Amino acid sequence: LVRMIRQKENRDIRLAKGILNLLCALSVIGFLFVICGGLNYYRYPFSYYSGLEIMDSSVEELYTLTESLALQADELRAQTTGTDENGVFKLTESMHDLADQAGKAMKALAEDYPVLGGYYASPKPVLSSAAMSSAEITGMFFPFTMEANINVDVPDYSIPATMLHEMAHLRGFMREDEANYIAYIAGMASDDPEIRYSAAMLALITAGNALYDKNQELYFEIRELYSEGVLKDIRANSAYWIRYDNTTISTLSNKVNDTYLKANAQVDGVQSYGRMLDLLLAKFRQDNANDTTQ
Repeated sequence: LVRMIRQKENRDIRLAKGILNLLCALSVIGFLFVICGGLNYYRYPFSYYSGLEIMDSSVEELYTLTESLALQADELRAQTTGTDENGVFKLTESMHDLADQAGKAMKALAEDYPVLGGYYASPKPVLSSAAMSSAEITGMFFPFTMEANINVDVPDYSIPATMLHEMAHLRGFMREDEANYIAYIAGMASDDPEIRYSAAMLALITAGNALYDKNQELYFEIRELYSEGVLKDIRANSAYWIRYDNTTISTLSNKVNDTYLKANAQVDGVQSYGRMLDLLLAKFRQDNANDTTQ
């Protein structure tokens, strides 16, 4: 650009070469993205490896699932010990130790699902996490370096599940709904009560939101089951995110993310984050069927 401005001769040639170089650079970046991660948007879904049967579900099934998750979250919340001055859940482990525990959870899950086996790089806390929050981003998988980057400014209860979600991307499961589901079952495979609680809350909020959309009366019946600790954590989470709702930055970020997901075969866009519900319901049915058989 400097040469084009200062030297008038051969300006057209320099412009053409500059455009060509830019296109070459973009082509290399696009190729690396496809090789490092993009192809995995078109792989077999996780239901193929898990043997889960995805089907339409009734509101009654959704209610029963949400009830089970609420009781699970209550029990796991009682097993945690860290809270702040307002009684809101607070992690007691360092980010390094938590990342180590998350890696162990993924490896434990790989015993049942070998497709999840392999090396896991430690998730990295992002220094500019507050900026990520302003864009309503809790985590980001960077395929060029195979890194899971975590927003650590968010309410503590959601951080472990976010780690597991991004680590699912490391194993090539790029679809958001599947990564959320893997985060839940990996959390349940962990011995760490804080990770287990975080995973249970991810599933409970997903199921609870869906039940609220279907039948508010049934949702509020389940809501009565939430322990005081669970309610405090949910309220603190809502108070945190409302600051960033519908801002210019968050709106633009969601639009970009929505376009990115749709360009990579996730036709629901950002709504695909909630489709883990199909997998949760399928797992719930499978577990109940096994219990009945036994």
